[in-house]
Amino acid sequence: MSSVSEVYQYVVGVDTHAKIHRYAIVDAGTGRVLDEAGFPTTGAGLARAVGWIGRRTAGDLDAVLVSAEGTGSYGARLSKVLLGAGYRVVDAPSPKRDRGGDKNDTIDAIKAARSQLSKDAARLADARAGDLQECLKVLLAARERMSGESTRTINALTALLRVYDLGLDARKKPGYPQIREVSRWRSRSESSAVAVARAEAVRLASRALQLRVELAANEKELGRIVAAHVPVLLDMPGVGPFTAAVVLSVWSHPGRIHGEAAMAKIGGVAPIEVSSGSKNEHRLSRGGDRQLNRALHTIARTRMRYDPQTIAYVERRTKQGLTKARSRRCLKRYIARQLYRTLQASADACPATVAA
Repeated sequence: MSSVSEVYQYVVGVDTHAKIHRYAIVDAGTGRVLDEAGFPTTGAGLARAVGWIGRRTAGDLDAVLVSAEGTGSYGARLSKVLLGAGYRVVDAPSPKRDRGGDKNDTIDAIKAARSQLSKDAARLADARAGDLQECLKVLLAARERMSGESTRTINALTALLRVYDLGLDARKKPGYPQIREVSRWRSRSESSAVAVARAEAVRLASRALQLRVELAANEKELGRIVAAHVPVLLDMPGVGPFTAAVVLSVWSHPGRIHGEAAMAKIGGVAPIEVSSGSKNEHRLSRGGDRQLNRALHTIARTRMRYDPQTIAYVERRTKQGLTKARSRRCLKRYIARQLYRTLQASADACPATVAA
């Protein structure tokens, strides 16, 4: 194990924001702040930042590690520029706040740099890069928005149908056949309040159907991208285009996640001992990437319903005294291990395709 302070001479911490990023250059050996500055997030500002880092570090790319916050959000463009310039960029951990301590952007940038000094240089979380990650990021974010809007739209339609008597039984939430029926309603001769409610119901139903079409197109595109890079993921039981895309997005490229245990931890399915006295128990970690955790949960639930091997496993564990929830926890950890091995094997077989 070689720590960052042994491998690098400089660590650049970056506190990222919408308008201005704050940078701090720290001596890796001593933790001393060598310089700090702020630059706009425009193309010209990012170019100035890269030039500033080069001048302050004697232009030695191999001696510099950049630890940036928000490499998947506010720092995404910066990460792409720095990677293009030849720097290694890693995700900075969320800064820990000292009770009663000072807080400003420069302090956060310094913390982003110093937080990496004692870590193993080979096991840092490298920033995601490449066209594949950019495509997945855009499509997954779009799907999240559309899915949320679809839920809100159907909930609003259900509430409207329950408040006004529009001729449809709304004791249960309407399914898509009922929604399609509502979208075809025509105006009637009725009181103004009911007429307005009917028109709004038609609008909501039409929007719900439109979102369904858009979500299907999004899923088809995610499936096409996954199939082009790691098709074996889609052959795994319980893994669909959306969950496969989430897994591939988090895994990113060979070397970003350094083992099965790391995959479980980042997915929030690493077992944590919570034993006390004669009671020997474990629970799952509640940290990590929540999207990946949700994808693992979806895969586990799907397998528990439709996969014969998983159904037999749950039955066997139930006979051993485990509840269905505890069996599902064990299954999530197994799925994380299986996904990591599958991705690693694909990368070893065809590294250029997976890392594109």
